[in-house]
Amino acid sequence: MDVYDQYQSPYSWRYGSIAMRKLWSELAKRRLWRRIWVALAEIQSEYGIVTQEQVADLQAHIDQIDIDRALEIEAETHHDVMAEVLVFAEQCQVGGGIIHLGMTSMDVVDNAEALRIRDALQLVINQTASVLLELCQLIEKWSDTPIMGYTHLQPAEPTTLGYRLALYTQDLYEDWRHLQNIRGSFRAKGLKGAVGTRASYKELFAGQDLDVVEERFSAHLGIKFADVTSQTYPRKQEYDLISTLAGVGATLYKLAFDIRFLQTPSIGEVAEPFRTRQVGSSAMPFKRNPIQSEKIDSLARLLAQFPRVAWDNAAHSLLERTLDDSGNRRTILPESFLIVDELLSVSVDILMGLEVNSAAIERNLAIYAPFAAQEALLMTLVKAGADRQEMHAILRKHALAAWEAVQRGETNPLNQILMNDPQLQ
Repeated sequence: MDVYDQYQSPYSWRYGSIAMRKLWSELAKRRLWRRIWVALAEIQSEYGIVTQEQVADLQAHIDQIDIDRALEIEAETHHDVMAEVLVFAEQCQVGGGIIHLGMTSMDVVDNAEALRIRDALQLVINQTASVLLELCQLIEKWSDTPIMGYTHLQPAEPTTLGYRLALYTQDLYEDWRHLQNIRGSFRAKGLKGAVGTRASYKELFAGQDLDVVEERFSAHLGIKFADVTSQTYPRKQEYDLISTLAGVGATLYKLAFDIRFLQTPSIGEVAEPFRTRQVGSSAMPFKRNPIQSEKIDSLARLLAQFPRVAWDNAAHSLLERTLDDSGNRRTILPESFLIVDELLSVSVDILMGLEVNSAAIERNLAIYAPFAAQEALLMTLVKAGADRQEMHAILRKHALAAWEAVQRGETNPLNQILMNDPQLQ
């Protein structure tokens, strides 16, 4: 980092991958803006509205981003898009005069945002697939390993470690499918103008079929456009987008929360990896805190709040557009992706190094599994002609007595108690 005496967002250095940070950088955004201006100029040249020389001039300076100069101009104009237009125009002596011709700001911003969202979604989709792969390998490895199941955080019946992992996998697979769907359905704004009516483009491309013009612009950008927009693309799709990302967070939150519970020494069946030089506590050297799982739950908890803001942006945009979503979208869009990016990366790390304590698993089964066998015994007794309610009362009495023995630290005596009861012979 270049500046240490000012606030730095943790997402700019602590959370998220370099690839995701670069995608949501100011530099990447302005490059997309210029790509859109050049694409429109190329379309305009096809219709004879601007010259090839003007387009070539824009193309030659498309990567000459000067953020310092843009911020200097923005301090005077109080308009970030217009500031970038003026910087670009200063650099293009031949083509500068035709930049942004016919456009309103959101024709640039929303098209660029849609392109960036699509690329960010692909990164998330790829990462989600990596987590799914790790889970599938663990399912196969532990599919036949019995482990105590819990309901209400109380010992219930045995399951297998592989089957428990399949629960998270099934949810994450659904998340992966939703991510694919949202990426395929997300639409840019296109060339719709100030209120979505394409009025400026009707004037600019007089006599031309604007549907064809937009199709050519779509082909240049490589993304489809919404059929109907206001000044912006439909903000409802951002609510769907962020809700989908939050859904990934919910799945990984549960996975991490369960690991935290199972890593508790009194259970101790699984644990996240603990590195050789890792320090668990500054005060208590013996500690092995599940810090990675806790980080997942911390960040996912924040992510869960963002769909509410996106809902407000969609619902509160009066008539054709208000600007009261602009400031928060600078936060919730990049941070939603950066959080999910971090959650997925940490999840892969945990799963690759997941520690399974077979001794603890066997110990807990020895303590609690006999209680679970009572259900099968009850059904066997009733099938043999016993009264279900009477047998249930007897089994319950014996179970409570055995439970008290277990709580005193004794070996579970339930099997012996049942075998010695003549009423069950």
